[in-house]
Amino acid sequence: MSAQEIANKLWNLCNVLRDDGVTYHQYLNELTYILFLKLSEVKGFANDFPEKYRWEKFVKETDNVAAFNLYREFLATVSNETSSESVKEIYTNASTTLTKPVNFNTLVQAIDKLDWYEETDRDVMGDIYESLLEKNAGEKKSGAGQYFTPRPLINVMVKLMAPKPGERWNDPACGTFGFMISANQYLLDKYDYLYSLEGKARNFQLEDAMSGVELVADAHRLALMNARLHGMESRIMLGDTLTSLGKGLKNFDGVLANPPFGTKKGGERPTRDDLTFLTSNKQLNFLQHIYRSLKPGGKAAVVLPDNVLFEDGDGQHIRKDLMEKCNLHTILRLPTGIFYAAGVKTNVLFFTRGKKDEANTQNIWFYDMRTNTPSYGKRTPFTEKAFDDLILAYTGGTKPEDLMEFDGDFDEAKRAEIQDERWQKISRETIAAKNDTLDLGLIADSSLTNAEDLGEPLDIAKEALHELKAIEKELNDLIKELA
Repeated sequence: MSAQEIANKLWNLCNVLRDDGVTYHQYLNELTYILFLKLSEVKGFANDFPEKYRWEKFVKETDNVAAFNLYREFLATVSNETSSESVKEIYTNASTTLTKPVNFNTLVQAIDKLDWYEETDRDVMGDIYESLLEKNAGEKKSGAGQYFTPRPLINVMVKLMAPKPGERWNDPACGTFGFMISANQYLLDKYDYLYSLEGKARNFQLEDAMSGVELVADAHRLALMNARLHGMESRIMLGDTLTSLGKGLKNFDGVLANPPFGTKKGGERPTRDDLTFLTSNKQLNFLQHIYRSLKPGGKAAVVLPDNVLFEDGDGQHIRKDLMEKCNLHTILRLPTGIFYAAGVKTNVLFFTRGKKDEANTQNIWFYDMRTNTPSYGKRTPFTEKAFDDLILAYTGGTKPEDLMEFDGDFDEAKRAEIQDERWQKISRETIAAKNDTLDLGLIADSSLTNAEDLGEPLDIAKEALHELKAIEKELNDLIKELA
């Protein structure tokens, strides 16, 4: 049975639980507890669990009530009875949302009957789980979309960053650990010798090369299981990067992240004494943390909403500080509609920490994937193919099919040779003259062309568009205040 077939069958089992009042998101958590126990048998780490809680105990128990009571006992005690750190973390404070013993037994028997043994590769097991996470993200009512960044975007960001063996990479708002899992897989695909590492070198790649922090307990649990099924023993901390915890996250070779959008509750500011500009805007605080967490020469690619590019006050100060301390060399204006929240306008900022803390940004290249582009959805799937022209421009001529050979460095002169109306360079001086706004680089909207023919109606339309943008900004500010 293929990985996708297994994922679909697992997801469809949720229908069994609807009369138990279990939501899709709750189901995924429940499935995490049960599925990890089953996969310990398939993947050969059953010894991480006490013998009385091994998978076969639940499969062979014919009394539904007895099996369900054993399951509840298992959830309540296993984190105290195992020597495995990942098992402890996955089952810490675990509890079941199921109420009917027959439903628990239905899940166990259905999972046990799946043909796992055709798909024993560790990455395939991870793919099955990744597919479940993606399906969960698509359930808007579950609110789970906040945990999932589109896979094509993650993969392209990783390939453009081009991690190298021996480097330390981090995601300070890691969700289900998608960026770091993609980065780890990139390394394994590119450097075959990593599979045969031994001793300290092997332990480094398994445990220390990729790390993350996640604030939400459920997402943290999913991240731990996701990492383990991809053969990773990464350190994934449960906590808030914008508290004192984040002060210890530093000297990274690279950061890949999609920080949470919005403001802290009640306009509360982060409890950090090492950030120069403390605001209630989470994204601006995460941006400060990220560029400060990089070692000299360290690289980052970060997904951020439009307001980070133009917000006044601390927003302007933080952008200026970023451009002083780092070479903010590329900004990708992403299409709308690719995230779970319709209409959210986002960008990817690519930057490198300087060896000194001043005058590192001289020019910024902008690529517009937003204007006059398809509306992505079920009819027009968002795939890595959408990034082909960006890849050519960003790398200065590397073809998309050769992107795995790209080493992360680019030639400024070759970038300038790329002929693409969506690709333009704007100098630091020009940006400074615009009060350090980065809300730039968008091409002309085709709906506002033929200006000479339109005359006065076009002027009226432009004025109305300007007013709408001003209203949009006011609404965004109001939403932040009310959040």
